[in-house]
Amino acid sequence: MSEPGAIEVSAGDVVVLVGTSKGLFALTADAGRTTWTTTGPWFRGEEIYAAALDTRNGRTRLLVGATSGHWGPSVYRSDDLGATWVEPEPDTLRFPEETGAAVDRVWQLKPAPDSANQPDVVYAGVEPAALFRSEDGGVTFSLDRGLWDHEHRPQWQPGGGGLCLHTIIPDPAGGPRMAVAISAAGFYRTLDGRTWEAANSGIKAPFLPEPTPEFGQCVHKVDFHPSQPDTLFLQHHWGVYRSDDYGGTWTEIGADDLPSTFGFPIVADPNRPETAYVLPLEGDFFRCTPDGRLRVYRTADGGKTFEALGNGLPQDNAYLTVLRDAFAADALDPAGLYLGTRTGDVFGSPDAGESWQELARHLPPVLCVKTAVVR
Repeated sequence: MSEPGAIEVSAGDVVVLVGTSKGLFALTADAGRTTWTTTGPWFRGEEIYAAALDTRNGRTRLLVGATSGHWGPSVYRSDDLGATWVEPEPDTLRFPEETGAAVDRVWQLKPAPDSANQPDVVYAGVEPAALFRSEDGGVTFSLDRGLWDHEHRPQWQPGGGGLCLHTIIPDPAGGPRMAVAISAAGFYRTLDGRTWEAANSGIKAPFLPEPTPEFGQCVHKVDFHPSQPDTLFLQHHWGVYRSDDYGGTWTEIGADDLPSTFGFPIVADPNRPETAYVLPLEGDFFRCTPDGRLRVYRTADGGKTFEALGNGLPQDNAYLTVLRDAFAADALDPAGLYLGTRTGDVFGSPDAGESWQELARHLPPVLCVKTAVVR
């Protein structure tokens, strides 16, 4: 069966990329975000854990980390919104031979912030946990040796999903500072672009013999607002945290208001620096929405309090699971929020979570959700 055609959009439209266990889909709407069109799937039968639409400098480049059961993982690209795809070279994303490592899966694709000195930089996070950098818009990638050669790496252990580098936080000003999150190694940062350090102080790991280890933390996701880059919000395996010094120290938040502090995704509101969203699951041994109710929880005061948002979401026998990268916000105001479930449902909110609608159903299990606004 042939691949679908191009995504049809105009300037100002919203694109929601939905990576699933069986291919990539795209949901599109105008800025009103009331009527949606679904296109796809591309890469039928392949796992899509990472996707991005790079709109910097007038381009509309789709980047997709696809894992084929036969050919393995690679990064594909399209400059015509999916009408055609460039077949990557075998060494597009490959460890140097002397490392003895091979890429098992691409977990994250992150175009650098839209700054004059990084117009073509794209980062990739992979399994086994490593950071790659592209200087040509995702055509070729090179390994960050500073992180790969870190003294802790031989002691890193995989989480339930593998030893994956799943979160990349580049400096929004284009500087050398950068941070990553690795399951289950923890949060690591570099302040000079060369040397890396573990930054997990204050995060508790009650499942380990040492409950506050320097590393070995099962960090599930981290996000921040670009205008306040020192403030980070983190969803841990057992807790939700905030840091105001770029990961130097962490403080637990939400324990009094959330039905559970276990969950996978966390999303910062793109318009309001003190606003963030989490999606609690009941716990480690029952990774479903508490009480069978799908509810997003929002803090508007930096984590002091949280409120439940469920208008339009299923509230009866909805035992659903949302993975770490299957929740995202668009860049409009108010922010659009989008989440996908392991049962193939996609829900969206055009008003920062106040109301929700079902955008798609009966897709394959959703692995990632990414957004872009066409310029």
